[in-house]
Amino acid sequence: MRVVEGLDSLEGPFERAVVTIGNFDGVHKGHQALFARVKEKAREIGGTAVAVTFEPHPAKVLHPNTPAPPRITLYEQKAELIAANGIDALVCIPFSMVFAALGAMAFLKDILIHRIGMKAIVVGRDYTFGKHREGNVDFLEKHAQELGFEVICEPWVDTVPGHGRISSTTVRKTVMAGDVAVAFDLLGRYYQVRGTVVSGRGRGGSALGFPTANIALTDELCPANGVYAVTVEYGGRRLKGVANIGYSPTFEDHLFTVEVHIFDFAEQITGQRIRVNFIERLRDEKKFSGIDELKRQIAVDAAEARRILA
Repeated sequence: MRVVEGLDSLEGPFERAVVTIGNFDGVHKGHQALFARVKEKAREIGGTAVAVTFEPHPAKVLHPNTPAPPRITLYEQKAELIAANGIDALVCIPFSMVFAALGAMAFLKDILIHRIGMKAIVVGRDYTFGKHREGNVDFLEKHAQELGFEVICEPWVDTVPGHGRISSTTVRKTVMAGDVAVAFDLLGRYYQVRGTVVSGRGRGGSALGFPTANIALTDELCPANGVYAVTVEYGGRRLKGVANIGYSPTFEDHLFTVEVHIFDFAEQITGQRIRVNFIERLRDEKKFSGIDELKRQIAVDAAEARRILA
């Protein structure tokens, strides 16, 4: 996939571009349905499948004094996932107050048609764009014939019962609740966090008999505190393990940690980047009477994680 960061990096319009536009936070099944339709249409007309996204997230620019929701996927992972969906080109537009002031017609004509070469656009029914959200599907359909492009409106993708349509908000709430099994159904993959392994407090191996990799997270969104069966991607391998997220209440040091015990693994990986996929939640984090009770519970957790991951 070709990645274009900034409109000034465009060397010219794409060949018969079929475009979809969005933040694509999470690259969930709803986004994937848009990408599939973009690819299908691009094949029909011999064109280029193009996704347009924005960095930073518009909410952080438009409402700088209001905490923005944690992102499900940061840009690096988002680009990887869009590429994995078979899109030909990703155009990332820097989002600023100047860009936010751009009217819908200017965005449509100057950027999408003239600079990107759009011949078709694939969006959801609720899509809006331009200053004050003045552009929408009706706006696109009104100007499609005169400007020479086609509008394709994709239906929403329903989710598992009780969760409504698939959206980034639904995914975010599900992950924050620790329901990683439902998150898998929404994303079509296991929820993943990334980070660098850092030096911990040295208790995992010496005191508990279960050495752990302590992770300084890159990601903004972390599953709820608790214990999870996980897989770890490192060095081109997919390893199995059990992870604890929380404050280690048995030790009462009140430090938040994400730590992973990787099964049958003895390599020194401090300073290395790893990726952790959350497969199933085993239990809540809890305080134990002492180290011996905690060790027994970790052994139970590890055995259950091995069974799940077998």
